[in-house]
Amino acid sequence: MIDLGHWITSLVITPDASPYGFIYVITNLIDNKRYFGKKQIKTIKKLKPLKGKKNKRHFDAETDWKTYMSSSNELNEDIVKLGKDNFKFEIIRFCDSKFELAYFEAKIQFDNEVLLKDGFYNGIINCRIGRAPRSLLEKL
Repeated sequence: MIDLGHWITSLVITPDASPYGFIYVITNLIDNKRYFGKKQIKTIKKLKPLKGKKNKRHFDAETDWKTYMSSSNELNEDIVKLGKDNFKFEIIRFCDSKFELAYFEAKIQFDNEVLLKDGFYNGIINCRIGRAPRSLLEKL
């Protein structure tokens, strides 16, 4: 079983799978107010070149996703005020690329009309998305 920190999911994830990130919803269990967001699981760290070499060294590193709460100040304040136990942290989709992460976060936010309706912590939909990579189009 993979350690998900405080996150829960009904999605199947195997130890050999390594998604780039995930789309999540955090729900306030007291008033049902929700927040949709994205979080990278891994990032690329760059080290300076070894002595006598020109190329930087790159490697994958895990982010703070297991303890991550949210980028919403309002939501984080409520978590502190009401207690973490009054919130459900749920992963709703795993993504394999930065493009997928940005696309599906914006899509779920627009689909739920988070800026037009009450009951959401989201205060902005921040996206800049280009055409899908060819490798993703071939998967579809």
